[in-house]
Amino acid sequence: MQAILVLEDGTTFWGNSFGATGETFGEVVFNTCMTGYQEILTDPSYNGQIVTMTYPLIGNYGFNEMDNESYKPHAQGFIVKELCDAPSNWRCSINPEDYLKKYNIIGIKDIDTRSLTQHIRNFGSMYGVISTDCEDPEVLREKVKEKALIKRELVKEVSTKQMYNIHGTGKKVAVMDFGIKQNILRSLNSRGCNLYVFPCTATAEDVLAINPDGILLSNGPGDPKDLPWVIENTRKLLGQKPMMGICLGHQLLGLSLGGNTYKLKFGHHGGNHPVKDFTTGRVYITSQNHNYALEKDFSKDIEITHLNVNDNTVEGFRHKYLPIISVQYHPEAAPGPQDSAYIFDDFIKMMEVSSNA
Repeated sequence: MQAILVLEDGTTFWGNSFGATGETFGEVVFNTCMTGYQEILTDPSYNGQIVTMTYPLIGNYGFNEMDNESYKPHAQGFIVKELCDAPSNWRCSINPEDYLKKYNIIGIKDIDTRSLTQHIRNFGSMYGVISTDCEDPEVLREKVKEKALIKRELVKEVSTKQMYNIHGTGKKVAVMDFGIKQNILRSLNSRGCNLYVFPCTATAEDVLAINPDGILLSNGPGDPKDLPWVIENTRKLLGQKPMMGICLGHQLLGLSLGGNTYKLKFGHHGGNHPVKDFTTGRVYITSQNHNYALEKDFSKDIEITHLNVNDNTVEGFRHKYLPIISVQYHPEAAPGPQDSAYIFDDFIKMMEVSSNA
């Protein structure tokens, strides 16, 4: 079946559909990973976005039940150059076509993803639609403009609705779920942490009531400035317990400390972003998924610890006096030979020092 992709500036791509049929709207972004498409689709941070894979062949190892980062895909749509219709892998339990149909995700294939990526790089990420129902680009463009004006509560859509516990024998960690990836929880739990995962609507008083050893602010979708109540709750927690932020949580920590965020032209989405750690002098190849970044030099009490080698954006900071560390990228992912899982170890050491003080 023929499908069409229309961006809000009128740029149009024709292709063929796979997965579900109908229409889906979202911000069109591109991801540079060569593998990991299942983790990308199921990452709650992609809620509200249509994902373009820059690698030309997608689906060759199929899908399985083990690589999900949440209970279902959250991407609004999926764009690929060539889709493998005969995946081959011993863990494959369902092919890409059936997987997207199962979760009602609309995909488009056989388009020039290189041209689309260049367009987004030149003009910035923008709203778009994939449709199998309408073939008129102008009609679809008007729909896109209307949909782009609708404000969604992206974090509330993906956050847990009630607190739950993942038992561990080590440090008690309160996890603020803004759209957390399962591998973050696994990374902490594998280090013995006893996790209490709170919904995004939990108050500072709710979190402190369990007397945690530390607090983690998770990744998630959207603009951190759309979460004023979270920023206020985070501000109340500063200095109460050791804290760590990841991705959206990093931005929220920065805002609570008096910083400011801005939107990147086309965001960072992929597994090949070099980040320099100034505490060690090493450069790590990191996995990233964000459209916003913290401005530099937002507080004299903050030390910038990590910068992106490509565009010099802030990738990490620590507080000079309070037990607070934060990173923009995803330390639970391992896209390169030197992954960044040491961040979790630093968080645990920070909790141990605080509890012994």
